[in-house]
Amino acid sequence: MGVIFFYLFDFLNLLIVLLLWVYTIRMYKKLPEKIPTHFDFEGKPDHFGKKGFAFFLPVLSVVFYITFIVITQNPENGNFPIQLTEANHEIQFFIMILMLKWLLFLVVLMFLNIQDYMLRYSLNSQAKAKVHILLFLPFIFVSIMSAIIFSYIYK
Repeated sequence: MGVIFFYLFDFLNLLIVLLLWVYTIRMYKKLPEKIPTHFDFEGKPDHFGKKGFAFFLPVLSVVFYITFIVITQNPENGNFPIQLTEANHEIQFFIMILMLKWLLFLVVLMFLNIQDYMLRYSLNSQAKAKVHILLFLPFIFVSIMSAIIFSYIYK
């Protein structure tokens, strides 16, 4: 059952990465030569760059996707919060792989949200982020803490 769940996450994460690429390519021709590349806490741009910067997050998402896939293919090389034994290594690998796939999901979803906001703001300075960027941080923090707690519960 766990393997099917992992493949579902892989598919979902790949789908979001592809969506990020398709969205960026479709919007690229419409972008002005100068686009916002960084936003302050109020959602106002404080740095600008050339429109080629629009491909930074899609490229970064591919790098993250490949890195996370490689890491989850070799869980024995991971850094675990507890000592691995014959009795617990299977559940610990499951917790680690699940956490990494979930974190990748949150990160690429956050990239998609940032990209959407950046590109829409480039065309309309009145645009607002669909989801506030800082909303992702508590989810990431709680996910990491949950994985550590489950690792100790199932040691």
